[in-house]
Amino acid sequence: IQHDRTLSRYDTLIIDEAHERSLNVDFLLGYIKQLLPRRPDLKVIVTSATIDTQRFSEHFNNAPVIEVTGRTFPVEMRYRPFGANLDGDLDDDRDQVQAVCDAVDELIEHGPGDVLVFLSGEREIHDTADALRRLDRPNTEVLPLYARLSAAEQHRIFEIHTGRRIVLSTNVAETSLTVPGVRFVVDAGAARISRYSHRLKVQRLPIEPISQASANQRAGRCGRVAPGVCLRLYTQDDFDQRAEFTEPEILRTNLASVILQMTSLGLGDVSKFDFLDPPDSRAVRDGVALLEELGAIDQDQPADRRRLTPLGRRLARLPLDPRFGRMVLEADRHGCVREVIVIAAALSIQDPRERPVANRQAADEAHKRFAVDDSDFLGIVALWDYIREQQRALTSSQFRRLCRAEYLNYLRVREWHDLYSQLRQITATIGIRVGTEHSHPDRVHQSVLAGLLSHLGMRDRETREYNGAHGSKFAIVPGSALAKKPARWVMVAELVDTSRLWGRVAANIEPEWAEQLGKHLVKRFYGEPTWDARRGGAVALERVTLYGLPIVSGRRIGYDRVDHGAARSMFIRHALVEGDWTTRHKFAAVNAAFIEKLREMGDRVRRVDLVDDEALFAFYDKRVGPDVVSTRHFDRWWKDARAAQSTLLDLTFEALAEASVAGQSRKVIDAHAYPNSWQQDDLRLAVTYRFDPGDANDGVTVHIPVSVLNRIRSNGFDWQVSGFRDDLVTALVWTLPKVLRRTLTPLADTARVAAQRVMPNEAGLAESLAEVLTELGGERVSVSDFDLDRVPPHLRITFSVEADDGRLLALGKDLDALRKQLSGRIRQSIAQSAPGLERSGIVSWDFGTLAQVVETVRDGHAVRGYPALLDDGESVSIRIFTNREIQQRVMRAGLRRLLLLTVPLSRKSIGRDISNEALLAIGRAGSVKLGGLADDCITAAADRVLGNHGDPVWDEAAFVALQHEARADLAAIATAAMSMVGQIYVAAATVEASLGRLVTPALAPAVADMRKQLARLLRPGFVTGSGTARLVDVVRYIRAIERRVDKLPSEPGRDRQRMLEIVALERRYAQFIGTLEPSQITAEVIDVGWMIEELRVGEFAQTLGTKQSVSAKRIGRVIDQLEAL
Repeated sequence: IQHDRTLSRYDTLIIDEAHERSLNVDFLLGYIKQLLPRRPDLKVIVTSATIDTQRFSEHFNNAPVIEVTGRTFPVEMRYRPFGANLDGDLDDDRDQVQAVCDAVDELIEHGPGDVLVFLSGEREIHDTADALRRLDRPNTEVLPLYARLSAAEQHRIFEIHTGRRIVLSTNVAETSLTVPGVRFVVDAGAARISRYSHRLKVQRLPIEPISQASANQRAGRCGRVAPGVCLRLYTQDDFDQRAEFTEPEILRTNLASVILQMTSLGLGDVSKFDFLDPPDSRAVRDGVALLEELGAIDQDQPADRRRLTPLGRRLARLPLDPRFGRMVLEADRHGCVREVIVIAAALSIQDPRERPVANRQAADEAHKRFAVDDSDFLGIVALWDYIREQQRALTSSQFRRLCRAEYLNYLRVREWHDLYSQLRQITATIGIRVGTEHSHPDRVHQSVLAGLLSHLGMRDRETREYNGAHGSKFAIVPGSALAKKPARWVMVAELVDTSRLWGRVAANIEPEWAEQLGKHLVKRFYGEPTWDARRGGAVALERVTLYGLPIVSGRRIGYDRVDHGAARSMFIRHALVEGDWTTRHKFAAVNAAFIEKLREMGDRVRRVDLVDDEALFAFYDKRVGPDVVSTRHFDRWWKDARAAQSTLLDLTFEALAEASVAGQSRKVIDAHAYPNSWQQDDLRLAVTYRFDPGDANDGVTVHIPVSVLNRIRSNGFDWQVSGFRDDLVTALVWTLPKVLRRTLTPLADTARVAAQRVMPNEAGLAESLAEVLTELGGERVSVSDFDLDRVPPHLRITFSVEADDGRLLALGKDLDALRKQLSGRIRQSIAQSAPGLERSGIVSWDFGTLAQVVETVRDGHAVRGYPALLDDGESVSIRIFTNREIQQRVMRAGLRRLLLLTVPLSRKSIGRDISNEALLAIGRAGSVKLGGLADDCITAAADRVLGNHGDPVWDEAAFVALQHEARADLAAIATAAMSMVGQIYVAAATVEASLGRLVTPALAPAVADMRKQLARLLRPGFVTGSGTARLVDVVRYIRAIERRVDKLPSEPGRDRQRMLEIVALERRYAQFIGTLEPSQITAEVIDVGWMIEELRVGEFAQTLGTKQSVSAKRIGRVIDQLEAL
C-alpha cells in the first residue's frame, strides 16, 4: 500500500480467516472499502468459518454472501455447569478441575475417541492434568497443549497413538491448529483475551467468557471424523446471553501501530476511518499518546491535521511495533544498532527459549549461561552472539541438534534470524548503518529506553514492587535476572496483567536517561527560589517527573531557567543591595562603606528610611543589564559597562531614588548629639547605636571593659546622650500619674520646654526634671512620681561589659547589678594589675608597706585596684579590691585580726571583775556562752584601739606603733567591756522575769515587741556591733524596757499607739537596709537604728533621758535623705 496506493497490480484480493478480526484484517477491510470507488474493477473475497455475514455484507454495500456447508458430523451439545453435579443437583464444593474430571468420566462412558478439553491458561492445564493422571485410567494419555510448549511437546498430539488421548489446550486449538481424532470436547467456556487497559496503559490478559462464535468453533472440533459430543461447563442460558462474536482486536488493543501507518499513508483522522467496528475514542487517544511519547507525531495537533515528525516518518518504514522501532532509531544515534536490532527482533517474536514441563530445571540451567546481571536485554544479545557463533561453526543438522539439546526452538531461532536480516536491509534504506563492534551497555540501554519511557519502574522498598507509570504497580517476572537482585530503577519491555501486573524483560537503568529521552514528556516542578551566595545567583530545587515517577528529585538549578525576571531581581536584591556575594569589584566596596555610613546614621537617629532597600534596588535595576542573573553574568556585563562609564554603579546621596530624604537626614544630624564615646573622669568609653526594637542592644550602648567596671559611677548615665534626651524627657513626663499630667497639658509642649530647661548636673535627670515640672505645672512633682519601668528600653542606656579580648561578659541597664553579677570577674581582672601581691596565711606584718592603690594601663584605660588585709579567722591575706569603700571596710577587719594575732589576750584575763550575779544571768540566757562574749569583748576592744589610733596603718612601722598602743590599752578596754556586758545581762534577766508575769492576752503584742527589741540588742556579736562606747547606752535601753513593763498594765492603749508608730518606722528602716549592699551600710545608716532606740527611751521611759533630741518625723526625714543618695 505504501508504494501502490490503489493496488493497481492486483485484480482480486482474498482476505481469509476474517473472523479473527485482527488489526491487519480490520485495517484492510476499511482501506479496501475506501479504495473500491476508485477501483470498481477490483474483486474482493472475504472468507471465514464463523462470521457475521450480514455486517460484512453491509460494510461492502450489501455485497453478496455465499455460504458453503462444511463436511462435518453432527455434534451433541450437553451443558454441565460445575456449580452442579452430574444429576443436576447443586454442589458448591465442585471446582473446575473436578468438573473436568467428571465431564471426562461422562464422555468416556459414551464410547472410544480422544477428548479435547479447552481451558483458559497454563496453570489450569497443569492442575487438571495432575488430577486426570491421578485417576490412572488404563490406555489413557494426558497431553497439555499451549503456545509456550516446546515444539517437540506440541508435535506429540500429531503422533500416531493407541488408546485414548486427553488433550488439555488453551484456545490455540480453537483455530490455529487442528487436533486429529477428537470425538469429544469439554469446553470450560473461558479464555485469556488480550485487552488494553486505558487506566494502566498496559496490555492485560484477563480470563473472560468466550463468545458464541468461539464456543461453536470449539464444538466443531469434535465433529470432524465422526459424530461427536461437546460438553460445556456452563448453562445454556449462560451461552445464549454471551456475545455472538468475539470482540475485534481493534477494540481491545493499543492502536499506535495502526495510527502510525495510517498517518504515514495520509489516511486522515483515525476516528473517521471506515472501520467495520470503529475503535473507542479513548483507544485512539492512547495510541496517539504513545506515538507522541515516541516522538513520532507532533504534539497538540488536531486529528485531521496530524503529521508525522521526521523521526515518525522513519519509524513508519520499520516493520516493527512502534516502541521497538523507536529503539532502533535511537540506537543509530548511540552507535549500537546491531545490539538493538537483535533485541527488537527478539521482542517481536515468541521467545525461542523453551522450558519443557518435564525438564524445566535443565532448561533453566542451560539458559542461565546467557544471563547478564542487571539486564535481560543484554542476556538476549549474549544468546544471539552464541547462536550466531554456533551457526557458523556447525552444519545445519548439527545446529538443529544443538538447539534441541539446549532447549532452543529451532523454528523460532530461524524466525529471529530472518527478522534480524530483514531489519538490517530496511535500516540500510533509511540511512542506518549496522556496526560490528560491541557497544557499551549504557548505550544499548539508553537506546532501548527510548521506546519504553512509559515502562519505567521505581522500586518501593516496603512492598518490593515497582511503582510504574500512571500510578501502576508491577513486579518483575521470576525468570528475570533482576528478580533476585532488584534494582532501584528498571525498564521492562512488556507489562502484562494476569494474576498481577508483571514486567517482562527488565534492565537496570539510570533515571536521568529518561529525562533527556523524554524531555517532551516530563513535568518539572520547582520549589521556592533561594539565594546561593557561593554561586552568586538564585537557585531552586527541581523535581522532574515522567508519568508521575520522580526521575529527578531535589536538583539545584539556576532559577533563571525557570523565571528569568525573578532571577534577575533576586540577584539585584541579594548581591547588589544586600551585598551577599563574593566579588572584588571596587564599586561594591565603595557602596558597602556608603551604605554602612547610612545605616550608622539611621541607628543614631532611629530611622530606617536612610537605607531604603527599594531605592537601592531601583538604582541598580535601572543600570544593570537585562541579562544579568548571576555573578557570572554580571562579571561579563560589567567588563564592558565599566569601560564605557566607570562610575555607573557608584552610590551617592543624589543618585538614590530617595536622595532628598537621605540628604536632608545627613544635614540635620549633629555629631555632638550622638557622640562616639562617653567620658567619665579619665575614662573614655566607646558608645555604639542600634535601631532594632526588641533587641537587647536597641538604643545607646556604652562599652565598659571589666577591668574598669569598678571605677564607673552610675552618676550621669541617666542623662543619656543629648540626641536621645528630648525623647527621654517626653517619656518620663508620660509616666507621671494622671493627676499630675493634667496640670502639665499640653504634654508635648510641656515636655519640649522642660527638655530645653534641664541641663546635665550632679543631680540626676529625674530630680532636675521634677523641679522644672513643679515650676511649670504648679504642683509638686517628686522623683518617686516617675515610673522608670514604663520608659521605653531604648531610651535607657545599655551597658555592655566586655573582657579584655572583647568577649561580651554581661549586658544590662543596671550598672550596680552588673557590678554585683561580675564582682568575681572584676576582682580577678583587677588583681592582674599587681601580679604576686596577693598572698594568704599571714600571721605577722612581714610584707613591708602595703600600697593603698595599685594601677596599670590596659587598652588605654587606667586599671586601679585597692589592696587590703582580709580577715581569714586564723590568719589574714592580702587581696586587691575593686573600690576604696570595700578596701576601707575590709582593711579595718583585717588589721583587727592581725593585731589580735600579734597582741594576744586571754578570755580569763578579762573576766576576773564580773560578778556572780552577772555570771548567773549569762548562764540563764540559754545559747549565750561566756567564752563567746569574752571574744566579742576582745574584738570590740581591738576596734576601740584602732579607732583611737585613727586611720588604718599601711606600713610595718605604723603597725608596730599600733601594737604598742594595743599592749597598753587593749586589756583594760576589754575588761571594762566585759564588766559592762555583765550589767547588761543582769538588767536583761530582770526584764525577762517581768515580761514573764504579763500573761494578759491584750498585752501580748507589747510583750512580743519588747522581747524582739531585747533580742535585737543582745544579738550575737552585739558588743563589737555596738562598740564599747555604746554598751552603757544598751544598759539604758534595757532599763527603758523595764520602765515600759511597769507602765504597761495601767496604760495599754497609750503603749499600743506609741508602739505602732515605732514599729512602722522600724519596718521602713528594715526595708531600706534590705536594698543596700554591705558596702553601702555606712555609719550614718547605722546611726538611724540607734536613733530609733533613743526614740523608744523617749516614748516609754522619758525620765531616763535621751542622748539626742529625736522624733518619728525627724527619723523619717533622715531616712528620706539617705534613700535619695
